[in-house]
Amino acid sequence: MVKDLGGQDMSRLSVASADKVNSTTEQLMKEFTQRIVANPPGVCPVDMQLAFLKVCHAQTCGKCVPCRVGLGQLERLLEKVLDNEATMETLELIEETAENIKNSADCAIGFESARMVLAGLEGFREDYISHITDHRCLGSFEQPIPCVTLCPAHVDIPGYIALAGEGRCEDAVRLIRKDNPFPTACALICEHPCEARCRRNIIDDSINIRGMKRYIVDNAPSDKVPVPACAPSTGKKVAIIGGGPSGLTSAYFLQLMGHQCTVFEEKKQLGGMLRYGIPNYRFPRERLQEDINAILSTGVDVKLNTTIGTEELKQIQQEYDAIYVAIGAHTDKKLGLEGEDSKNVISAVDMLREIGDGAYPDYTGKRVVVVGGGNVAMDCARTAMRANAETVSIVYRRRQEDMTALPAEVEGAIAEGIELVTLKAPLRVEADAEGNACALWVQPQIIGPVKGGRPSPRKANKPEERMECDIVLVAIGQDIVSGPFADFGMAVNRGRIAADKGGAANMVGVYAGGDCVSGPATVIKAIAAGKAAAANIDEYLGYHHPISCDVEIPEPMLNDKVPCGRVNLQEVEAWARKTNFEGIELPMSCEEAVQEASRCLRCDRHGCGTLRGGREFEW
Repeated sequence: MVKDLGGQDMSRLSVASADKVNSTTEQLMKEFTQRIVANPPGVCPVDMQLAFLKVCHAQTCGKCVPCRVGLGQLERLLEKVLDNEATMETLELIEETAENIKNSADCAIGFESARMVLAGLEGFREDYISHITDHRCLGSFEQPIPCVTLCPAHVDIPGYIALAGEGRCEDAVRLIRKDNPFPTACALICEHPCEARCRRNIIDDSINIRGMKRYIVDNAPSDKVPVPACAPSTGKKVAIIGGGPSGLTSAYFLQLMGHQCTVFEEKKQLGGMLRYGIPNYRFPRERLQEDINAILSTGVDVKLNTTIGTEELKQIQQEYDAIYVAIGAHTDKKLGLEGEDSKNVISAVDMLREIGDGAYPDYTGKRVVVVGGGNVAMDCARTAMRANAETVSIVYRRRQEDMTALPAEVEGAIAEGIELVTLKAPLRVEADAEGNACALWVQPQIIGPVKGGRPSPRKANKPEERMECDIVLVAIGQDIVSGPFADFGMAVNRGRIAADKGGAANMVGVYAGGDCVSGPATVIKAIAAGKAAAANIDEYLGYHHPISCDVEIPEPMLNDKVPCGRVNLQEVEAWARKTNFEGIELPMSCEEAVQEASRCLRCDRHGCGTLRGGREFEW
């Protein structure tokens, strides 16, 4: 036993001290990680790279020269860039040094550190050059509000959370509508990218932004809150091709600007993929109708059951002053497998489209296999379970953690008794004598190197497997019917209609946006595209109508921002919800909403946006 002069047991003290050091280090690393997660957009990318490089350098063992000396040299070179002492030769030296470290480092720390610098040089080259030639960051010196910046529609999130915290839900709806006429849709099914960089992550966890919006529309339904008065009529007419979220968003804002809009919709009802792509249990149809009713109250004309082809487009071009094409992506993609044309092989798009018009399937006693790993695949599987299927399995060629579906959707499917069959690639569909699908043959996969951000699977050295089934639901993506628009003269690239960020197509007075331009994406991105197109169409027509909101935002509370758990929305128990198509998510209570609103750090008034001059966000 080792003792000091006072007779104390030094070995025990050393162990206790080491434990304390380790636990403290772990806590500090966790807090550092939280700060990285909450890192707001708009920071200097060169400065960010230098910070990451210093962290990596501190983790090296120092045994090999590339790490010990090379990373230190890289740090000094990046500091020269930030200190306005660098030249273009410095940039070449950074690249050469990083390449040498990458090729000669003995461990992953040195290799990855150098690789990260090289990736930054490629991605941020213009920023590096700006520092060298102009001695400043490429961007502005404004510090954007993280949640607002990451919302594609740039909704004033801190503002409506503050309003909700004071119980002013109607004012919150008005504020949301300034940028997004679908507050209810986004409250129920938005993928909430805004939460990813919420600065509350520095303390504990992000604000439940979508949950707060759900609280707002539950207490102030969208169709019960009057829309703003429309500007005086301009006499201009705009045709909107497609009655989905992008088309209706554009129609809403253009109508407020005084332009008369007519929406041409191919299907029986408005809503696009909000109605024909999302099951009722996730987004009850009556809640969708709340947003649609509010939009139509502005005076938008609607023509349902109207198919628009090349000749119709030519006629519309003569009758209207501008056209916005927002047809979405409503056709299915094929697997390209043998036997895919067998009976009971059904595309997800077709099944969800029928459900949108109230035609629910009956899979009583059937064994259902769903092919895919996205949110649509989860919707199909959970719908099949509610249609009384005996068993439901999801077949996916990657791992569960590589699925593109939201984790909450995957967890919900598993809770309802749906089986995930991962690392199995579909090969062919086997049909019986009557031509009905009776089995899906799959090839086991092995996960491999990372490509495009996800590990790629490849064929494993295992025999094919046969999965017996009665129904095969294919949910591998959607396509766009762009042929008539190409014939009309609009530029089309790989099936997608070509348009710039403002929606302008290659024809004068013709605009396009949403899924038909970007490919299948989220509802908030479609809304953002419609909003941008409306602003640009207004400019094209010779106007510059502002969209304003006179709601007064509460001042921030001066309470201490102590750590506090995040309020998450609850759901109906799995055994009860999987037997019907009723909404499964439970609303937030007033008590929960007030507490969640109090967690907001009000970045719009403290720490961010201080150079923006009030609450003026770009429209």
